[in-house]
Amino acid sequence: MNEPVPVTSSIDSLYPDANIPLQKKRWQNLLDRFQEKYGNQATFVARSPGRVNLIGEHVDYSLYEVLPMAIAADVLIAVGAPFPSPGNEPEKSDAATISMHNIDPHKHPPSQCTIPSTGSAPIDASKHEWTNYFKAGLNGALSVLRRESPSFAPCSMNILVDGTVPAGGGLSSSAAFVCASALAVLRANGHETVQKKDLVELAIVSERAVGVNSGGMDQSASVFSVKGDALSVSFSPELHAEAIPFPKVDPPITFMIAQSFVTSNKHVTAPRCYNLRVVECTLAAAMLAHSLGISLPADSSPLTHSLRGLQHAFFSSAQNSTKTPPIALGDPETPYKQQLVTMLSLTAELLENNSGGYTREEIASTLSLSVPALEEKYMTTFPVHAVRFQLGKRARHVFSEALRVIAFKELLLDPASPSNPDLLPRLGALMNETQDSCRDVYECSCPEIDQLCAIAREAGAYGSRLTGAGWGGCTVHLVPKDKVDAVRKAWVEKYYRAREPGISEGKLEEAIIVSEPGQGAVVYAFPIPFPLPGTQLTFRAG
Repeated sequence: MNEPVPVTSSIDSLYPDANIPLQKKRWQNLLDRFQEKYGNQATFVARSPGRVNLIGEHVDYSLYEVLPMAIAADVLIAVGAPFPSPGNEPEKSDAATISMHNIDPHKHPPSQCTIPSTGSAPIDASKHEWTNYFKAGLNGALSVLRRESPSFAPCSMNILVDGTVPAGGGLSSSAAFVCASALAVLRANGHETVQKKDLVELAIVSERAVGVNSGGMDQSASVFSVKGDALSVSFSPELHAEAIPFPKVDPPITFMIAQSFVTSNKHVTAPRCYNLRVVECTLAAAMLAHSLGISLPADSSPLTHSLRGLQHAFFSSAQNSTKTPPIALGDPETPYKQQLVTMLSLTAELLENNSGGYTREEIASTLSLSVPALEEKYMTTFPVHAVRFQLGKRARHVFSEALRVIAFKELLLDPASPSNPDLLPRLGALMNETQDSCRDVYECSCPEIDQLCAIAREAGAYGSRLTGAGWGGCTVHLVPKDKVDAVRKAWVEKYYRAREPGISEGKLEEAIIVSEPGQGAVVYAFPIPFPLPGTQLTFRAG
């Protein structure tokens, strides 16, 4: 799927049919506001969607496969910059000025930054500012452009941002914003063709600049997704994505998303939640490698060592155990699923004999490091707050979740699935197992998420689980189409009105979504010549 990001002059292919009239009004408002703000028309719009993860939670940063899909909620960035027509380079100067406005200026105040021809936009990750996400994408794009041409100097840009992906809702608003930002900067600076894989790899690294050990699933789903399909994303030995069609069954496969309205912004809570889990998984790999007497290979994971790398090393013919007596390592010919079963057994034997978790002192002693050296190596780039580290439980979740992803994907791809009456119950059971593991083993759920899942299952959902980082945010549910109304009614009565008796219909519409697999990132390019100022823009049918 390493093809160019699509360039379109129609939004009809980007959204479900029922949403297109509302989206056309939203896009027109964005373009009208841009012209009011800056006195001229936008030259293009960069668009990148949020995502919902169907299965494969908290395994991407350990380099295991995930199965997300894009959703209709997205980030739009209207851009004013010299149009990058063939043979004409955008106008450059010694310093570029980036003017950043949001469609909601009261919640997200405007900002401006000046970038020297050889510099970057400053980001203070300790401050949770909306412009940090644009700057992250900007800096990532600039680094790519400068590698391609050492004499490159950026052009000035005016931008206006509109986003419908709820922040802290577990639907990857930050990844959508960073992907759209990087795409906007590349396009504005003359890149008419942007390869999807290049954009994803750029965005993964860029988002880490705002303080999160991003794994790569969110960015992949936001860019690679194809309307109507799920997306299989793997990270080892390199980033790879492929569309996975849903079987045509009766009743149709339907996914519902329910917002808990418990906000857990992973960029704010990262030291005790998301980033801590990344560190725990990395330390689990290091501790297991030490116990087995093998070396961990450097890889593309956030801290350069991963549980996937540990598995590869254990089943590699290139390594021998340094333990005395040597420990028998795995046979390289072992089938992949059996490898994961073996890793689960090793985790139980070597890491889960310490049910209270490991202290810094215990980990440092095992790895022959001082505590300061341990912290410098694993906890400096992204600081964490923890007294004890639950290494065994975290590794157990990762290996078992990797097995569930394989099982889920096999069911979707099985030619017999359309006629299998057990397909939906089996898919749902895997989702329920994921939720149980997220709640009890990885400890990233919360009571509100658990309640939404229980209500949905009682009302007829086959499977219910959190999606995204967890600790709040959204849930995803596999629901027979004939049970959608019953599940929605149960949530409204038992969760939303119980928590907020006066909740409005508008907020309920925001809270509960029947989701279709959406289209990934695109550039909307206006027909040339542009309409005259003040002229109503017409979004043509695709």
